[in-house]
Amino acid sequence: MKHPNPVDPFVEVQIDRTINKFVVRATILMEPDSSVARTALAIDASASMQPNFGVKLGPFPSPKPNLVEPVAKALTAFLSKFSSDGKCATVYWACGPDGSAIEEIGRFTANEVLNAGFSGPQKNVWGKQTRLLPPVKHFVENVFQSSPWSIGVIITDGIIDDLIDVKNYCLKIGLELASGQRQYFKLVLIGVGDQIDQAQLNELNNMFVGSGKKLPSGSDVDIWDHKIASEMNKLEEIFTEIVDESTIVVASGRIVDDKGRIAREYAQGLPAVLKFELPLDSGAFRLEWADGSVEQSLT
Repeated sequence: MKHPNPVDPFVEVQIDRTINKFVVRATILMEPDSSVARTALAIDASASMQPNFGVKLGPFPSPKPNLVEPVAKALTAFLSKFSSDGKCATVYWACGPDGSAIEEIGRFTANEVLNAGFSGPQKNVWGKQTRLLPPVKHFVENVFQSSPWSIGVIITDGIIDDLIDVKNYCLKIGLELASGQRQYFKLVLIGVGDQIDQAQLNELNNMFVGSGKKLPSGSDVDIWDHKIASEMNKLEEIFTEIVDESTIVVASGRIVDDKGRIAREYAQGLPAVLKFELPLDSGAFRLEWADGSVEQSLT
């Protein structure tokens, strides 16, 4: 399971319990190089999202204020910091009669987005289906073109209606990534509300597991990541799977549990992704390095 409260500098701590041990994967936050990147945000504009935008439906009063706008502004401002031109491209998706339309909102800096409005699609109707392939293709074939690395965040509240089409397209793109024909990018689905299909999110997230496909850098091909909005503690979690496992953070370090037992030594360099095992009677682990230490509870 993912620990709900990772301490700095960890952005994610995954703890799996077996019969006789804990297996831990802890990721240290490494913000990516922003000098060569493109970033983008796609906001679900299917009909089921209208209450989240505070849309007035017929004679009924607006059910709630616009909950999407502050989230969209925060995400756009955050992502813009990691773009080479300081701007994040934003679009609505899943709009139009069949949910296949894309409506561009604009490209904003962190300051510009403060004055932007996110009230829902203006040129299209709210979609009756949630088709994910159009925003994926829009990002991959337009926004991300010619960029050494890119990240696109996609917000959704419901079931994806074209999952098979999305997977088929991503399999083709995965081959292009592996052969070096296409530059590296990552897509992160963020599920909001209680109607999301986590099985679908997991299916995308794990579609390349065991495939053996590798990027020219040697890392596994892995296009998708997903998050559940209610489980996120910080926006930096978006970058969890962008971290290169081979990146060395400091010259050396070690992992010790709360009883003083050494779980793992990193004498040749402390990597950004730590993998180690702990006895079941461990209540916490401590990461130690030359200039300090930090303790992470397992409970």
